[in-house]
Amino acid sequence: MLSFNLKSEDFCRKYALEKINYITIIILGLSIFFRIDLMRTKLREELSKAMKSRDSIRVSTLRLINAAIKDKDISLRNDSSSDGVSDKEILSILAKMIKQRSDSIRQYEEAGRIELAEGERAEVKVIEEFLPEKLTVEEIEKAISKSIESIGANSIRDMGKVMGQLKESFEGQVDFNIVSQKVKEALSN
Repeated sequence: MLSFNLKSEDFCRKYALEKINYITIIILGLSIFFRIDLMRTKLREELSKAMKSRDSIRVSTLRLINAAIKDKDISLRNDSSSDGVSDKEILSILAKMIKQRSDSIRQYEEAGRIELAEGERAEVKVIEEFLPEKLTVEEIEKAISKSIESIGANSIRDMGKVMGQLKESFEGQVDFNIVSQKVKEALSN
């Protein structure tokens, strides 16, 4: 009778482990199937809050962000990818929007159109809320040196590889014009 209990106990453990593995696989499959988009959810919630508080600048900026994401979704759908835009791609869209607005601010200021430049600055503030925290100069230099070291870059010809790796890792966290200059300096020394 004692040996029977040990066998049945072993069987129960094995059966329970199998069921746990199946459940884990099902949960992972569902999370992939129902891809949770944290950025989209956050954008929707913020748009709702802005509409309730009647913040017109915030509402229009959030609608512009959603429109840019939807445009990217449509272009990906045409390329036979039905998943849509990932959170990482949303970060690159936001970084692109900030760059566009920064260029517009510069042009408006050169033309003496300060009121339009202020409007663009307000949009930049809203967009920046959804980007990760910016890296400090020290963190940027540390990331550049790590990237150069991991790739084994020794000349300016390797700049594209270094920049590619940095863009993949730090999208939305740094201004890549500054990073590009620093990578040039590091590789030319």
